[in-house]
Amino acid sequence: MKKLVLLATIAIALISCNKVGKNEFLISGTATGIEDGKMIVLQKQDPTTGILIGLDSAKVKSGKFELKGKVTEPAFNVLQIGKKGSNVGFILESGEIKVVVNKDSINKTTISGTYNNDEFASFKKNSEKIQKTLQKKQMEFQTKNMAAMNEAQKVKDTAVINRLMREYTEIQKESTTFFTEYASTHPKSFLSVLVVDGMFSMPKPEIEKIKKIYEGLDTELKNTKPGKSIKDKLAKINAPVPTAPPAPTVSAPAAPEQK
Repeated sequence: MKKLVLLATIAIALISCNKVGKNEFLISGTATGIEDGKMIVLQKQDPTTGILIGLDSAKVKSGKFELKGKVTEPAFNVLQIGKKGSNVGFILESGEIKVVVNKDSINKTTISGTYNNDEFASFKKNSEKIQKTLQKKQMEFQTKNMAAMNEAQKVKDTAVINRLMREYTEIQKESTTFFTEYASTHPKSFLSVLVVDGMFSMPKPEIEKIKKIYEGLDTELKNTKPGKSIKDKLAKINAPVPTAPPAPTVSAPAAPEQK
């Protein structure tokens, strides 16, 4: 009997802790230092115009705010905190999403609580490190090779110009490598499907690499909008080029018989 009571107590506790159901989200925000009445606006980007459009809003009250609703699949959304332009990106998905606003630097606002938002926070942190290292390498390369490049351009030494450009391009590739390696090693992360979809926009898309990473993604990701977009793009690339029908044969009219 005691065991049954204990199990019932645990079950009730689990149900009460679960504040969201299937395909529901709850954004619980802490906005210490932000005055009551400030608006927090949930936004998404219009796919046609690229303009941010409002989906829902909430007012800050006693340093707290809350937004909740339905969501069928993960999507990249934005929270506008206060004035226009004070935005922070996050992944809107099912679950309880925790937001801690940094009133002095909105872009340092932390968003966590769900798998994809925890991944996004880690991804941004590592990406910032890569970008800082990359910028340092670029500056060092430019300082070291500026004189040589100027001289090569002056005398039109294409061999030196091309070599230096190749070396500089290799440094820039380090950023791309970080993104593709992330997508290859995180098959369940929504960021991975966004990275793969973005690979089509590169100057020279590596279709085989795109295909390989896409095939390794989780089935749920493949069924999202960006996942379906990747599938459609690959299908168009692999589609056979239609051949033009043969031109009709036109015979010259027979010459009239001479009498």
